[in-house]
Amino acid sequence: MAKKQSFDAMLVGKDVIAQFFGVTGRRVEQLCADGVIDRIKERNGEVRFELIPTVQKYLKYLSDKAYGRERSDREAELKEKKMNAEIALKESQGELHRLRTEIAQGNYISVEEAKADYSRFFVVFKNFALALPDKLAGRLSGFVDPVEVRHIENELQEEVNKQLSGFVSRAITEEHKVEDPTKPKKIGRPRKNGPLK
Repeated sequence: MAKKQSFDAMLVGKDVIAQFFGVTGRRVEQLCADGVIDRIKERNGEVRFELIPTVQKYLKYLSDKAYGRERSDREAELKEKKMNAEIALKESQGELHRLRTEIAQGNYISVEEAKADYSRFFVVFKNFALALPDKLAGRLSGFVDPVEVRHIENELQEEVNKQLSGFVSRAITEEHKVEDPTKPKKIGRPRKNGPLK
């Protein structure tokens, strides 16, 4: 019975290595010249390769090559992301500088100031709108029957209240109402239905 040869000590020719790696014989020679794999010359001048160590060295070479390319691709991707982030940062810093300059020049007002202006405007407008039915009733009182004047005044008041409540519900909440110190005192006759809301 023949003794089994160990794969570690198995010597094979260039054609077997080429077939094993899926390359040409010329590529095997180039791998030897580049120091990727080692060859053994026998006494008769024939070139042989140790199968297992040769395969292991070639796999390590492929692995290093793939990892190196993958790493360089990843590094290039990261550098590009970093460059894009730096560009975005510079642009935002430029925009921030421009806004600060315009704010310093008085081209913008603060949000708080805008809210306060809006609140003051709305208080004045609301008072004006609520006073319209009274003013109209006062002007009509000499020309139209008093019952009809009261009816017109009530209809107008309901419509004004309806429009204002739809507008106010989203503009100013009860807890954020601003009292207007210039608010005029209500002038006119008392209402039958009670005070306005």
